[in-house]
Amino acid sequence: MDSNELISHLGIAVSDLEVAITQYSLLTGESEPILEEVEDQKVKVAIFGRGAGRIELLGALSSDSPIAKFIDKRGPGLHHVCIYVDDLEKKLSELKAAGVKLIDEKPRVGAGGKKIAFVHPVGFNNVLIELEQS
Repeated sequence: MDSNELISHLGIAVSDLEVAITQYSLLTGESEPILEEVEDQKVKVAIFGRGAGRIELLGALSSDSPIAKFIDKRGPGLHHVCIYVDDLEKKLSELKAAGVKLIDEKPRVGAGGKKIAFVHPVGFNNVLIELEQS
């Protein structure tokens, strides 16, 4: 990661992953995104781009997944912004000490085997923030 890179990716919740892949393939010119299932989050991810600034399309694997619940409540669209941090555990401690509401108090494994954690949207202008260790 370049030290100036801040945004890892944008997570976009989609109702129909196959349709969204077709749309984003046309948009990006990338015909074969990386596909991955993140079972503990009950989501299938289609990743466009290989470095910072990726687009991750998020399709629910079951009706009780966080993505399905998000779409039921808000409809498809921007789900989260993922920010790089150098030391995820340290950043979570700093945020907690500052009174920021966390969804994950400890890192977990996300797409690509990366260490991630989510921060509640209430602390960041109603935007769900994912932190990813660089």
